[in-house]
Amino acid sequence: MRFLVDEGCDYGVVRALRAAGYDVHAVSEMSPRADDTEVIALAAREERIVLTEDGDFGQLVYAHGQQTHGVVFIRYPIAMRKRLGNDVVKLVKQRGETLVGCFVVLQPGRIRISRIPGE
Repeated sequence: MRFLVDEGCDYGVVRALRAAGYDVHAVSEMSPRADDTEVIALAAREERIVLTEDGDFGQLVYAHGQQTHGVVFIRYPIAMRKRLGNDVVKLVKQRGETLVGCFVVLQPGRIRISRIPGE
């Protein structure tokens, strides 16, 4: 699986996914300050799932119909941040290819997965 981690996302997610052997690009390394539309378009072109902590991606996908290979929206409170990287890797290992074409909300102890309209 291939991922594009949004710039505002905790970098521990990048490290954890890379350590687990996944193909991960980080916006902070390749295109700092790219706006959300550029990020989601790049991920779609490269068939990468976007990992983000920015709720605007839901707006892009659902209200604006932006094409995407998939989005994982991470919502973790500060007190739970230490688990973030491990929980993302666990999600990917458990759900794998079923994440493609989905909008996923990942919270401590809770995962919501919905198909993206038109996917």
